[in-house]
Amino acid sequence: MIEISNICKSFEGKTVIKNISSRFEPGKTNLIIGASGSGKSVLVKNIVGLFQPDSGDILYDGRDFINADRDTKTEIRREIGMLFQGGALFDSMNVERNVKFPLDVLTRMSEEEKLDRVNFCLKRVKLENTNKRMPSEISGGMQKRVGIARAIVNNSKYLFCDEPNSGLDPQTSIQIDRLLQEITDEYNITTIIVTHDMNSVMEIGEYILFICNSHKLWEGNNEDIIHSGVQELDDFVFANNMMRRFRELS
Repeated sequence: MIEISNICKSFEGKTVIKNISSRFEPGKTNLIIGASGSGKSVLVKNIVGLFQPDSGDILYDGRDFINADRDTKTEIRREIGMLFQGGALFDSMNVERNVKFPLDVLTRMSEEEKLDRVNFCLKRVKLENTNKRMPSEISGGMQKRVGIARAIVNNSKYLFCDEPNSGLDPQTSIQIDRLLQEITDEYNITTIIVTHDMNSVMEIGEYILFICNSHKLWEGNNEDIIHSGVQELDDFVFANNMMRRFRELS
């Protein structure tokens, strides 16, 4: 579980996030949504330690991340997996080496143990026998699945995903959503997904945090979101005419 309390962050006197509190539970797909510039990416960067918040608290399973000593912070960071927008694979490395990279950097496993773990994770994302293929030789959807395998290869307890469906066709996006939800449930991971994809929100939004103009305006789940009563959220969700039609039929 990740708990944040009253997180604030400003840059050059401009407030980007203000007094945001939330609790992201393990085994659930936790989504952060909001318009571009709303502060959601800055919030996540504070949670993972890329930024230092001006004030507030961040707890990883009760461990104070902001005020932790160096060893505790290192321990927590080793438990974090990241799925970057676009996959962010190393072009010069084949699939196997891409997935193995966190193990090379963060563990003292033997080469045999590393390869066993890599193959296990590739099988879990349905990419068996792709070890020697280069990123340029596989589709965008397959690249995202390689990214997921790399994110969980170190037995991550916390998984952060930045726009995992960016650039994918609708069918592949659904497959990535379902895979993330399955892995989250199967391994009881605390998964936090930043997304603009309303199909993802409606399909896998077990917990949704909506940020608008630096503030948290709403939290709930995909069953409640279409009747939130928050105008700013309605404007964001129902900007798509299809989503408006969905509300009319519900």
